[in-house]
Amino acid sequence: RKVSKSRDTAPPPPLSHTQETLPNTPYLNTMASTSMSMAAAPVARTSRNLKSSKFHGAKVSAVKRVAAVKVNTEVVAAGKPLPEGRKLRVVVVGGGPAGSCAAETLAQGGCETFLIERKMDNCKPCGGAIPLCMVGEFDLPEEIIDRKVTKMKMISPSNRAVDVGQTLNDKEYIGMCRREVMDDFLRKRAVSVGTTMINGLFMKLDDPGQGNGPITISYNDYEGSKVGVAKTMEVDVIIGADGANSRVAKNIGAGEYDYAIAFQERIKIPDEKMEYYKDLAEMYVGDDVSPDFYGWVFPKYDHVAVGTGTVVNKTAIKTYQAAMRKRAEEKCAGGKIIRVEAHPIPEHPRPRRVQGRVTLVGDAAGYVTKCSGEGIYFAAKSGRMAAEAVVEYSQNGTVEVDESDLRQYLDKWDRKYWATYKVLDILQKVFYRSNPAREAFVEMCADEYVQKMTFDSYLYKTVVPGNPLDDIKLLVNTVASLTRANALRSAGKAQVSM
Repeated sequence: RKVSKSRDTAPPPPLSHTQETLPNTPYLNTMASTSMSMAAAPVARTSRNLKSSKFHGAKVSAVKRVAAVKVNTEVVAAGKPLPEGRKLRVVVVGGGPAGSCAAETLAQGGCETFLIERKMDNCKPCGGAIPLCMVGEFDLPEEIIDRKVTKMKMISPSNRAVDVGQTLNDKEYIGMCRREVMDDFLRKRAVSVGTTMINGLFMKLDDPGQGNGPITISYNDYEGSKVGVAKTMEVDVIIGADGANSRVAKNIGAGEYDYAIAFQERIKIPDEKMEYYKDLAEMYVGDDVSPDFYGWVFPKYDHVAVGTGTVVNKTAIKTYQAAMRKRAEEKCAGGKIIRVEAHPIPEHPRPRRVQGRVTLVGDAAGYVTKCSGEGIYFAAKSGRMAAEAVVEYSQNGTVEVDESDLRQYLDKWDRKYWATYKVLDILQKVFYRSNPAREAFVEMCADEYVQKMTFDSYLYKTVVPGNPLDDIKLLVNTVASLTRANALRSAGKAQVSM
């Protein structure tokens, strides 16, 4: 695809040069990892070991402040080379994994990058599980990983427990993180490579860049202000990474999607109870904890996260959470709730994910898988892929991009992950529809071949070729389990009718 744009048309009248004083931004004076070398960029060092931090996240070392700088904010017509000394200006809205990874890639790729985030210490209600491949692919240091889970228990509606994880080797694990720690680290790493961090709240945008002019965004700047100062900025490209309730998505008419409500309680339990969960996570299924999802107990540094979610009956989420606590009460006895969290989780991609020079990533785009509810890896991956497209087609920030360039990211994303989302959607519809089906699901999890295929696919985010004979055996066992589930379901209905 030819990247350079046609110059057959006369350039538009030049825009006036405006000068804008940007908010003071932190410069990290010490950026190094104590556990892993960073291939892409240096990492932020915390001021003390995470083991001595409180549950709400590690404190970071004091940072130096630098004076605000004057920046030329002229935006030229789409498709034209940028003036010498002026780089493509991109604003990323939202400082979670999607936004931070996008900002880091943009800054490294030569773009003038701004990252807007309102809540710097945000504790998003999230299970916090990350696959092993994310640790290496995104150069995550071990300090931000609270627990390395090597064992899981799948617990059925009848409380039958199946141990999962027998196929993992001694170097494989599922990482458990606190989002406030991981998000803070990723933001600081983006800043370390040149991103300008803005403590602000995105309000609106004008024309999303379907014409040749600049995109004007309005935001409230909270740097040094509790009430926020209204400001505007002219940019070339916007990446919306502002979550399930994305304002950027609303501004481009991205369309609605169905969503789940996730409810989670962080519970500080006695040390002897915590010892049980040191490398173990639990997943509970049943109509009592969720009519269409699962409940979980995931270990963190010094507490457990106990939660559940639902799409079909959001108003009853507290009832399901109470049932989840009841199912796990013996193992969490003596615990104290230290934080309560709730948040919407998208159930499928939005109808529109790009318009003009605005695109969506992460939860804003709807990239959370069904069945497992996984979103962290796909958020970070989508942010990086969108940014890579901008860097590539802008020739490292020297040429304007347009909608066709941003669509390269969407095409690549859909080709890579469409099948994954579709398969997990089918599995949720098949196995989460009734208690008998959930019993069949847990029964299948006892199969070693099922565990190997499941963990290999999850940990490495790749489709692992199966053994044909084992695949046939798995198909037969699946059909048998579902047949028994349907028989039990029919018997239950008949018993009720009598």
